[in-house]
Amino acid sequence: MKLGLYMATQWRQGADLGPELANLLEQTRVARASGLASIMVGQHFVSSPLQMFQAMPLLARLAAEAEGMMLGPGLLLLPLLNPVVVAEETATLDWLTGGNAIIGLGLGYRQEEFDSIGVPFKERVPRFVEGVEVIRKLWCDDVVNHAGRFHKLAGVSASLKPKRPGGPPVWMAGDVEVAVKRAARLADAWMPSPMVTQNAVGRLGALFRETRAAAGLASAVEFPVIRECHVGNGVGNALDEVREPLSFKYEAYAGWGGASGFVPADSIRADFDKFAASRFIIGSQSEVVDQIGRYGELTGANHLLLRVQWPGLDQKTAVRTLERLGRVVEQLG
Repeated sequence: MKLGLYMATQWRQGADLGPELANLLEQTRVARASGLASIMVGQHFVSSPLQMFQAMPLLARLAAEAEGMMLGPGLLLLPLLNPVVVAEETATLDWLTGGNAIIGLGLGYRQEEFDSIGVPFKERVPRFVEGVEVIRKLWCDDVVNHAGRFHKLAGVSASLKPKRPGGPPVWMAGDVEVAVKRAARLADAWMPSPMVTQNAVGRLGALFRETRAAAGLASAVEFPVIRECHVGNGVGNALDEVREPLSFKYEAYAGWGGASGFVPADSIRADFDKFAASRFIIGSQSEVVDQIGRYGELTGANHLLLRVQWPGLDQKTAVRTLERLGRVVEQLG
């Protein structure tokens, strides 16, 4: 089982972002020293009530501190972006990381983002599918000709190819069956969000594998899963140590337009402990070791991307969890 850091890049409105880049660089160094295998960061636009750094420029800065680690966006909202830009920026990141870049892609689900950028929400699936095709052509073909519904490339070549032949692994998000089947056909891995329960991760992961097998595609090397994680001090209920910032984040998500299908707001407010228990990895060091072991056995996942900080949680607590995760890595072998 690989462990990675799903870096928190969101802060409450009014928070001073001056020291936050230094904090993220410290987290990167601690994660690397603790034996974590990867770092990913998310993407949203017009993200009120949260402030948020954008993924690709931040990753370029983190690359110097994350030598040897897998590094990438998890995930880019591809329908809102030009795939030519995504292909060339990701190829650049692959060179900056010595061939260790990964790229996570998703549809997006917030109407506000589509309206603000000027992309019709109803076009998100065909834009996504065509965008992936354009990206792979630019990574693989010396000369690209593409005449699609949204993009046209006539005898052009990418400014650069990725360091890794064929390009970085493409991981696709999506928490419903149709999205999992799409990922099985188009991606190298399926990556469920923290909102998906452990049981659903196992069920949908099996669907991903079955769909690939039916299409004659090779088995995926990675099964990455994003989870919220806190390694407590071993005294009392570890969830109590992070309850307020973690519940604040999910209350904010539940209030975002279009999020109701992903974040059950009523269950968050009614019984946050139950909501967290079926989705997150939280406990003492020994409890987290046991939870991760069971998680792999029950779901088949082999790469957990752990988010250890949420808006309002202090840097010292996040760093302590990363240090404790180093000991978890040692125990997992």
